[in-house]
Amino acid sequence: MSAPIALTCGEPAGVGPELAIKAWQALKGRIPFFYLGDPRHLKALDPDIPLAEIVDPAEALTLARTALPVLQHDFPHPATPGKADLRNAQSVIDVISRAVEMARTGRVGAICTGPINKQVLQEGAGFAFPGHTEFLAMLGDVPHAIMMLSAPGLRVVPVTIHIPLAEVAIAFTSDLLETTIRITARALQDQFGIAKPRLAIAGLNPHAGEGGKMGRTEIDMMAPLLKHLNAEGLHLTGPHSADTMFHAEARQSYDAAICAYHDQALIPLKTLDFHGGTNITLGLPFIRTSPDHGTAFDIAGKGLARPDSLIAALETAAEMIEATK
Repeated sequence: MSAPIALTCGEPAGVGPELAIKAWQALKGRIPFFYLGDPRHLKALDPDIPLAEIVDPAEALTLARTALPVLQHDFPHPATPGKADLRNAQSVIDVISRAVEMARTGRVGAICTGPINKQVLQEGAGFAFPGHTEFLAMLGDVPHAIMMLSAPGLRVVPVTIHIPLAEVAIAFTSDLLETTIRITARALQDQFGIAKPRLAIAGLNPHAGEGGKMGRTEIDMMAPLLKHLNAEGLHLTGPHSADTMFHAEARQSYDAAICAYHDQALIPLKTLDFHGGTNITLGLPFIRTSPDHGTAFDIAGKGLARPDSLIAALETAAEMIEATK
């Protein structure tokens, strides 16, 4: 790797800092990354963890073999596991902004973000975004970024995300579906090295509407759109009945599944690999991954948090860096 991965600390009272330690202990320089945050938060968790404070991200390429590299970002207050301090909220936001600036100037090859707590950021710093993805889209100067979840053997992209199920049919528009398909296809080409991505599109309704008996979205909106995009040269199939898309044989026929709503995408992925899923933001002018879990205040600092998802997120970021060369 010519540039390391920046791991943002996320909410310092959550499991992010302890998982950073565990991930470094597991990887030991195999994937060079550095922690962007307050080293005092790490030392409070493990006084014996070897840290290497750096001033240039490139130093992590060699130092990560023997110590966890840390690019210092001072927080105003200590972090107590499980008890968020609103006075640290602005620093969490500033760390993300700092990592994006490094990515956009080529000083890091990718960003891997530790989990944040949106309520803490909203109450402590007036955070005006629904989550990481929307904030990163603003910092990256792009109108729309989308979430892809990945595990070995499956990539899924929900078209609609964190909205009530009753609102999905309204939000699931032709324009949004087309945008999601185009961003996904381009990202698979540019950041995953897949020359001709194959996308399987799940229907909105049970049995993909069953010929109109259970809804006409698939007939009236989806099928014409997919026909139009295929005529442009994309490789799309569907609309498929979602209940037949995720068994082992079906998964061999596509590179990513485009799903209508959150649970349609995440239930199969988390069934296949509950602990090791990776969240990837597509459509940004830089690589961003993250573990597929939250701050887990209830177990923070207790040694119970598993690093599987963070390790997978770092590994995925490294693979994407190599694919973009």
